[in-house]
Amino acid sequence: MRRFSLVLRGFVAVGTLFWGGPSDAQTVRDIQEMSIGQLEGLDVTSVTKTREDLSDAPAAIYVITQEAIARSGAVTLPEILRLAPNLQVDQISASRYIITARGFSGNINDQNFANQLLVLIDGRSVYTPLYSGVYWDMQDVPPADIERIEVISGPGATLWGANAVNGVINIITKKASHTQGGLVEVSAGNLEQSATLQYGGRLSDSLAYRFYMGDYWGADTQLASGQTAHDQWSRPQGGFRLDWTPSEVDNVTFQGDAYTGWEAQPGAPNENITGHNIQTAWSHAWSDGSVMQVLAYYDHTSRGTPDNGTYELDQYDLEGQYSFALGTDNKMVVGGGIRVSPYRIYGTDGLFFVPPSRTLDLGDVFAQDSIALTPALTAILGLKLEADPYSGVEPLPTARLSWKASDDLLLWAAVSRAIRSPTPFDVDVAERVGSVVALNGDRDFQSADLTAYEIGTRMELDPGISFSLSAFYNDYSDLRSIEIVPGPAFLNLTWGNDLEGHTYGFEAWADYQAAPWWHLSASFDELAEQFKFKPGATAVGIGTSQLGDDPSRSATLRSSMNLTGDLGIDADLRYVGPLPDPHVPDYVELNANIWWNVSDTTRLSLSGFNLLHAHHQEFPSSEADAVPRSFSVGLQWRF
Repeated sequence: MRRFSLVLRGFVAVGTLFWGGPSDAQTVRDIQEMSIGQLEGLDVTSVTKTREDLSDAPAAIYVITQEAIARSGAVTLPEILRLAPNLQVDQISASRYIITARGFSGNINDQNFANQLLVLIDGRSVYTPLYSGVYWDMQDVPPADIERIEVISGPGATLWGANAVNGVINIITKKASHTQGGLVEVSAGNLEQSATLQYGGRLSDSLAYRFYMGDYWGADTQLASGQTAHDQWSRPQGGFRLDWTPSEVDNVTFQGDAYTGWEAQPGAPNENITGHNIQTAWSHAWSDGSVMQVLAYYDHTSRGTPDNGTYELDQYDLEGQYSFALGTDNKMVVGGGIRVSPYRIYGTDGLFFVPPSRTLDLGDVFAQDSIALTPALTAILGLKLEADPYSGVEPLPTARLSWKASDDLLLWAAVSRAIRSPTPFDVDVAERVGSVVALNGDRDFQSADLTAYEIGTRMELDPGISFSLSAFYNDYSDLRSIEIVPGPAFLNLTWGNDLEGHTYGFEAWADYQAAPWWHLSASFDELAEQFKFKPGATAVGIGTSQLGDDPSRSATLRSSMNLTGDLGIDADLRYVGPLPDPHVPDYVELNANIWWNVSDTTRLSLSGFNLLHAHHQEFPSSEADAVPRSFSVGLQWRF
């Protein structure tokens, strides 16, 4: 079983602020001058798949802005996602991370992976249908090109489909017209070195473009014993984007990326990763406010080693949606899509798949209606019907109630259903011990099921203070377990659906503009997990902790200071509570970034990460390496 984790697992650059050209609709300096109330009015799209103010969105949603990314000094997606208070981010090696919302971090040694979170980049799903998780070492977006990241904790299956169980991360990049001119970024530190070149221009008044290329190298981390972990890695990547506006009501986007890389494996050959994607999107707006959107993409990924297996996966996706008003009180969004995913897994004599290749077909239709019951009270009813390749047609409903009590106060509640659908790893995997197959996938494996209950509020206490609070109760059934079955081996195993239980807790965060030059934010999360085996389960493995080793609480405190118009310092203090089983002590760490705008085109910065300890453990040492302290000096030049 351990060998399969080598197949299914998987730049810290500094000074990442990118000043757009004169056509930028919203520059970083604009955002710095906004009040907290104005920031709450930023548009988001992930909650209802239509544009709405953040202050009106009836969900536990947090937006990571371009300003926050630039001021943090972080540029890898996992480190950027630490800025979201409703996510738990654990680094387990130089290249690998576990990122979750509301628990379920999994257990690598027990072959249970973090698979309850859906991640999108400009609408392209980046979770792998081979096990429903995300290879974070295969995802990269130049930080300067990110417009915002919308992070929803809680189910989003009605709009986004299976595997949007405990949350949705939607990474939205800037239009090419907002990244005009050239950009060079280089950085050097004790653990990472990177360089990026980007250029944007126009082919006509209606056609803008950008392209980029970059390279990254990361050094070895440490084992808990202090010895080197032999996990250094490298990943060059490049890409492009074209934006065409043939009329005032039409927008067409064409973009793509390609990467390759290698990752050192202790006592084994390097693991190789490659991938490329290309996608196009079209939107048309009518004078009555209705909007049609169509998205199509192709995504290829491959990874593995000669000794531990390799996979190749292609995904072809086509989807569309239409949003419109139905009378004066109903706002509708309807749509559907199809995804075809052929794959082949080249296993080993000890670990293989039967059959080794399939084509997974996934189709869906959905509809959601926002009903204005009164000027302040809105009901949202939605349903997706998703045809899964293994479990058949699954209904994924939601019902939400939103009350805008005043301009400064939103109250909301929701009940939703979501699933984690079966994968080839659940159904087709086989492991041989000697000459006997001792583990088989379960051909009758069922979807893991969630019914979620949520309530929340978002308020602006005054123009300098805002606050968000959400509480949840999640009821899970048919979670994956390991079961003993009759067979030829001494111990015959298969997957089952014999774990169940619930989680509950709350997430809170607040922002305070202490002075025109000083912004503070804080957060606190609480999580309780109670799981058990169903009657008759054989309860093989490490018990219910195979679902995850999650902290019961975490907290952050962030400070952003503009010491002068061109000099600033940002600090991020985080606390993560102890992990229960296996036990990992709690820890406190500090990240900091000092930046200096030398001129309108040149920026220098000094970043430090995990400054309070030489190294610390974020996940059990049986599954993860120690995370070391690091420093980096960066130069950014715009031309």
